[in-house]
Amino acid sequence: MPAFFRAAVRSPAVLAGTSLILVMTVLALFGAWQHSAAGLAVRVEDRLQPPLSARGGVRHWLGTDSLGRDILLRLASGARVSLLIGASAVLIGGTIGTMLGLVSGYAGGRIDRAIMRVGDMQMAFPTTLLALAVLAVVGPGLRNIILVLGVSSWVTYARLVRAETLSLKEREYVLAARALGASATRILRRHLVPNVLGVMVVIATFSVATTILAESGLSFLGLGAGGRTPTWGVMLADAREYMTDAWWLTAFPGLAILVTVLGVNLIGDWLRDYLDPRLRRPATEVLPRHP
Repeated sequence: MPAFFRAAVRSPAVLAGTSLILVMTVLALFGAWQHSAAGLAVRVEDRLQPPLSARGGVRHWLGTDSLGRDILLRLASGARVSLLIGASAVLIGGTIGTMLGLVSGYAGGRIDRAIMRVGDMQMAFPTTLLALAVLAVVGPGLRNIILVLGVSSWVTYARLVRAETLSLKEREYVLAARALGASATRILRRHLVPNVLGVMVVIATFSVATTILAESGLSFLGLGAGGRTPTWGVMLADAREYMTDAWWLTAFPGLAILVTVLGVNLIGDWLRDYLDPRLRRPATEVLPRHP
């Protein structure tokens, strides 16, 4: 573990990605600290104020929208929602996919075929189209979009975990544990789960970015968190009519999505390279001797 942190600190990609995520986390905490109604208050007399403007003793650092609502406060509320949806959906999808992938790979036979065929049927439908169909039936809402994005992402986890499990279950230590009479539950818990965690961490990291993009797209189409929640996708949808007159309405929500996704992907790229033994120098490599 110390070697992991030393490698992370020495990586420019990790430092850059962590800095970007930290900025968005601080923004989300700022939104939670501020009163939620502040970013929703309508002040028509302050509509379409540019960044750094001040009226009535109140400075709008990122300007205001078409209803006079403060862009910075709405961005902060959107950061809180996006990070919550990204983490929660990945937790749900990762848990379901890991469990099914382990069972499918270790059990094999009919159980394996049944789980994989269900996954094939779900992958036949585009994720966005499937989410749109489900949300159109159950309705928008924070809980619904977390469940939809989480459940619709389990196939990716299940397939990769199944592939790892098929390889791991033929290793000597697993065969030895089985010969000693260890139960399937013990083998899964003690020998297989710890060895697939590296793959799961990498997939989960990239999935956070994908989920945030999916949530923003659904919110843009009017099927996001719903209610009066100021998400980044809703802010972009509201700004469509003012793209030529008020550039800040689309620039700052789009920049927030870019920064968050870029930060997560930088960390995910480094984790993939670090956890892949083929991309790391062997510890036993012998250095050439000088003549």
